[in-house]
Amino acid sequence: MTRVLFLFSVLFLSISASAQLSNGLYANLHTNQGDIIVKLAYEKTPLTVINFVGLAEGTKFSNKQLGKPFYNGLKFHRVINDFMIQGGDPLGNGTGGPGYQFSDEITDLTHDRAGILSMANSGPNTNGSQFFITHNATPWLDGKHTVFGRVVKGMGVVNRIKKGDFIRKLKIIRIGEKAENFQTDEAAFQKYKTIK
Repeated sequence: MTRVLFLFSVLFLSISASAQLSNGLYANLHTNQGDIIVKLAYEKTPLTVINFVGLAEGTKFSNKQLGKPFYNGLKFHRVINDFMIQGGDPLGNGTGGPGYQFSDEITDLTHDRAGILSMANSGPNTNGSQFFITHNATPWLDGKHTVFGRVVKGMGVVNRIKKGDFIRKLKIIRIGEKAENFQTDEAAFQKYKTIK
């Protein structure tokens, strides 16, 4: 019964959230602290967004089973007040990933405000599954980390997240024809990886 109520509340929150959003591709991070809705910059950073969405939906190969949503249940393993929250590591210690790496997509998107979604990495072209969301502008990260989205709802939740909090479910929301047609499977990833 608890599981049914939980699933119903996730569905209800997703439907209500999508009713208020403009055309685009979004990620709803349903955390134990509440929902964070992020608009994904799929036109400027297609490879990064394909990777993120593909992992979230289980359509991208990873060291987890294909068809299994990658981010569900993962903890925010690194939280630095007035800087950022970081998640996406299946090991929960900052060293894990999906079993592969891919190139940076440095564009004109910058870490110019609170709520920027960006890829965590260990140096150039070492992106995997880890991401962070900023608490404030962090311009020293520009050119070093791929910005691929921004929080449009739930910044208060971002600010409440503490180390060990977790993502209950990461749901992708597609609104409009362009977002609906944006492919996020392994074939799309390989196509954009080759273009780079």
